[in-house]
Amino acid sequence: MSQPAAVKVDANPLLFAKADLVAALKGWLGHLAQERRAARLTIEAYQRDVGDFLRFLSFYDGDAPNVARLGALTRADIRAWLSARRERGLIAASNARALSAVKSLARRLVRDGRIEIGVLGTQRGPRLPRSVPKPLNAAEAETLFDNVELASDEPWLQKRDLAVLLLLYGCGLRISEALGLTRADAPKAGGTLRITGKGGKTRLVPVLPVVAEAIEDYLAACPWPVAKTGSLFLGAKGGPLNPRIIQRNLQSLRAQLGLPETATPHALRHSFATHLLAGGGDLRAIQELLGHASLSTTQRYTEIDAAQLLSVYQAAHPRARN
Repeated sequence: MSQPAAVKVDANPLLFAKADLVAALKGWLGHLAQERRAARLTIEAYQRDVGDFLRFLSFYDGDAPNVARLGALTRADIRAWLSARRERGLIAASNARALSAVKSLARRLVRDGRIEIGVLGTQRGPRLPRSVPKPLNAAEAETLFDNVELASDEPWLQKRDLAVLLLLYGCGLRISEALGLTRADAPKAGGTLRITGKGGKTRLVPVLPVVAEAIEDYLAACPWPVAKTGSLFLGAKGGPLNPRIIQRNLQSLRAQLGLPETATPHALRHSFATHLLAGGGDLRAIQELLGHASLSTTQRYTEIDAAQLLSVYQAAHPRARN
């Protein structure tokens, strides 16, 4: 009998492995943190996914797996695990990430000469639906920035929220990147921001005057001392600003302004890229500004631009509906 969709299995891989594999797992996790400089949340997700796989193998085989067992995996083993995950209600994207985590561990074992890559080298992940980012259009973005003060009664909090949202839209930052800035990072008009994004990848992003001015206005109004090495953006009580506050305030603005449900902090980053592309921006340059490792990730925005052009054509051309 399959488990209900609500069931989640957050397994520690060290609990479902024999001693040689436990040692290998510790080495792999250290490699992710120290050599690959993977983010903490990424490492935690990979650890849970590999733990889920080893837990499955333990019950599937009736014994905890060792290193040799990973080298002897068959396609039937992997298909059975992915099938069990689907029965628990886990979606294709989650299963693809889990398989990627197991492959990462296997590659480490191959590099150390412990196993041959075997079927994991050619096993394809679940087919994923191609998602297209959902940006705000120019009018929606303008409406949002003209009415940010509706989310708060405190003038300095209004200025803070405006500065954060303009950073996301004007510089294409992720919310974690914006809230990770320190006071020393605060840009001047015409300057640049050095951003460390996913995988420790560093990029330089030019700062529009309107963004720099919004940050200066916020700092001038902030009632709390902002230490040079402390968080640039502070919460109502003076601590580092929690991203959930910005998400909640934007949710409130969506409701008040009639913006789509897809108007999230990350949608502002999508809007940055889409509006640059629509204005004639170079795809390679946009890739660098966003910090994408692969151009194929950035190319999703060309699909948005084409879809918008088609929408305009269909709405305006007299022969479009014939």
